[in-house]
Amino acid sequence: MLGFEQIDATRAADVGGKGVHLGELSRIDGVRVPDGFCVTTDAFRRVVGAVPEIDTRLGLLSRVQPDDRAAIGALSAELRRLIEGVTVPDDLAAEIGRALARLGEGTACAVRSSATAEDLPTASFAGQQDSYLNVVGRAEILRHVRRCWASLFTERAVTYRCRNGFDHRKVRMAVVVQRMVFPDAAGVLFTADPVTSNRKVATVEAGWGLGEALVAGQVTGDVYTVRGDEIVGAAVADKPSLVRAAPGGGVQDAPVEPARRTRPALTDAQVMRLVRLGRRIEARFGRPQDIEWCLAGGDFHIVQSRPITTLFPVPESVPESVPESGDEDNHVYVSVGHQQMMTDAMKPLGLSVWQLTTPRPMSEAGGRLFVDVAPMLATPAGRTYLLDTLGKSDPLIRDALQTVLDRGDFIALRDDEGPGGPPAGDPPAPIETDPAIVTELIRQNEESVATLRRDIQGLSGTALLDFIQADLGELRRILFAPRSHQAIMAGMEAAWWLNDHLESWLGEKNAADVLTQSVPHNVTSEMGLALLDVADAIRPHADVVAHLRRVADEGREGDGFLDELAGLSGGAEARAAIGGFLDRYGMRCPGEIDITRTRWSERPAMLVPIILANVRNFAPGAGRRHFEQGREEARRKERELLARLRALPEGERKAEETKRMIDRVRTFAGYREYPKYGMVSRYFLYKQALLREAGRLVAAGVLRERTDVFFLRFEELRDVVRTGEVAAALVPARREAFRSYEALTPPRVLTSDGEALNGRYRRADFPPGALAGLAVSAGTVEGRARVVTDMARADLETGDILVTAYTDPSWTPLFVTVAGLVTEVGGLMTHGAVIAREYGLPAVVGVAGATRLIRDGRRIRVHGTDGYVELLD
Repeated sequence: MLGFEQIDATRAADVGGKGVHLGELSRIDGVRVPDGFCVTTDAFRRVVGAVPEIDTRLGLLSRVQPDDRAAIGALSAELRRLIEGVTVPDDLAAEIGRALARLGEGTACAVRSSATAEDLPTASFAGQQDSYLNVVGRAEILRHVRRCWASLFTERAVTYRCRNGFDHRKVRMAVVVQRMVFPDAAGVLFTADPVTSNRKVATVEAGWGLGEALVAGQVTGDVYTVRGDEIVGAAVADKPSLVRAAPGGGVQDAPVEPARRTRPALTDAQVMRLVRLGRRIEARFGRPQDIEWCLAGGDFHIVQSRPITTLFPVPESVPESVPESGDEDNHVYVSVGHQQMMTDAMKPLGLSVWQLTTPRPMSEAGGRLFVDVAPMLATPAGRTYLLDTLGKSDPLIRDALQTVLDRGDFIALRDDEGPGGPPAGDPPAPIETDPAIVTELIRQNEESVATLRRDIQGLSGTALLDFIQADLGELRRILFAPRSHQAIMAGMEAAWWLNDHLESWLGEKNAADVLTQSVPHNVTSEMGLALLDVADAIRPHADVVAHLRRVADEGREGDGFLDELAGLSGGAEARAAIGGFLDRYGMRCPGEIDITRTRWSERPAMLVPIILANVRNFAPGAGRRHFEQGREEARRKERELLARLRALPEGERKAEETKRMIDRVRTFAGYREYPKYGMVSRYFLYKQALLREAGRLVAAGVLRERTDVFFLRFEELRDVVRTGEVAAALVPARREAFRSYEALTPPRVLTSDGEALNGRYRRADFPPGALAGLAVSAGTVEGRARVVTDMARADLETGDILVTAYTDPSWTPLFVTVAGLVTEVGGLMTHGAVIAREYGLPAVVGVAGATRLIRDGRRIRVHGTDGYVELLD
């Protein structure tokens, strides 16, 4: 038994999350916490451990899947029955009785669950266990302590732990017993806005009586919004009922007298006093809090405080952007992941290698990278350049930035340009339309990768880390070479010219989309067609196909299935075809900008479902036909457009200009995909070498497993290699943090106040109920929506429409099967858009909530020319 005065942050394992927070709250000057004590987890372990049947059922529960509701329901009910029926030992019952006597004989108490996996910084478990109010008498207290123990195994708590990776055997339950407060009003205070995540905005919800109905969402309370020292919003609700203490124990609903129903539960002064208390509590815990409070006798009593776990972390400003006197400026961060089509959390090694690759200073938050654009937004030219550039790429980012700017008080516009304007220097000079430029750039890149492959062999220790750091300089030189940038911009600018002029002259929208089908040298689209050739090598061999089906059904990993091909008819040909594909493209994978991600060469079984789909959906020679059909469609469109132009006034001039731009876009558009391919090729070579080094560190006892290196930043790994030492808690802490980051959704734009903005489409040129997005590949198609979250589990048929969160180059093999594309993230020149145009797939990207709003199997119509999606059934 521990009194609140004995509890601090070191006792979490003894009293659980709620108990620790109440102990810490009781130590804050000016914060009133109703007196009480905790029945510790030792008592739970002792009592529950004495019942062998409980351990047996815990073993069964550990093997249940999160979506097996029937098994969870049956096992959790059995566990609750067993725990509620246990006998509390006499010595423990006596100790609880003595603690109750100190509160006062006959004192009404709240008996509240406090699990060790509750109110954590990364998982609140809010509402997962039970609490009981107005419990009177030792016998009733003991009964409700058992009920709290049993509530560790409610169906909702078990399911929550399953989905969040918590071990049922390792979670313990303490119980808080606390003097009951009978309030006039009660409610919740969020010290950060739970909707916008703004850390400088607090939200208060208040209602009459006890706060249980308000917390549970059964009634609507008054809502106050506070910014700084000012109430900036107040909505007083009609409060027809309240929850109050029942005469015989427990609580009951009661009507609110008519005169009080629409009266504010708090005065403005009380709201401000409560928010100031909340800021003091927030400062104690070091992060925004979700606080439950009661108002009794004019005083606020705090009965619970937990971290708000749904807020996306605020990036820390990088040193280059912080003045020496300290960082007091406002910052506006743009998500890098939304530009790179990889919004998943990245591990520390992946983050640091990407930061070493790019010349732009980047901030980290929630396992993602952000660029602070506030300095550019503060100058007239910088603001215009940024809004124009990002607006072409992702209109939602532009709208989010414009929302911040329209407020007028967050980023002040300077009269002078000063630092932070658009990139210095003149725009890249135009280059001649010469296909030899592209082939030469590709040759230089391939030779550089070949040199890296040769020179990195045999290196180890600090010499390896130094070599990789130096080679990252070579990678930057290639990625940002002026000639390469000129070629990329030549293709993009030609496409913009064609779209603008042909819409103006002919009313033809997005004409460049058809004209860029099957362009040469697009390494990503070639990859999708190459996997069709692999299917051609496998399709004639029934034994090979059957073997691959077994591999897919069993969810096999690794490359062992390739060795098993040797004994099958046609196995040698199949292995050679798969091996050839991996030699060329095996460095790719979903999320490939994170060097720690598993590559196709490391787990070839990831490709098996796609290969089988190609075997099923296509006839031999489909890859070649697909390319030729796209090229012929582009030629046909070119002939049609030029003929229509020649019929216009000044038609010959317009046709000649258009022909030059068509030649230019077809010369350079394919190269857009190559620099990233070269970068990922280098990343894979770095990764292989670093994993070899990790193996040596494991053999030396420095690391527990090779993948521990993924949770070290590059510079930290260099120190570990040099010293042979790593802090014992560092990697486990990083693994746990990464697990929490995976559950977060990054916003497109984030301010230093913590406000998350995702922008919206300010348009109404589509049918009611349609989903707005960005038109990136022209055409209209209707078909069955297949919502896919894991590329390796995609089950697609010809004519399906792929709906997913985002695509990067690794998703390209799926594009050959589908008839259209819808993504939640994307821009005009991101990889999914480029490949959709090359393959002639109507595509709409940037559709907010697409994977949630479009049901798998539903028929939809994708309007790739106008940028919206219709839901048809």
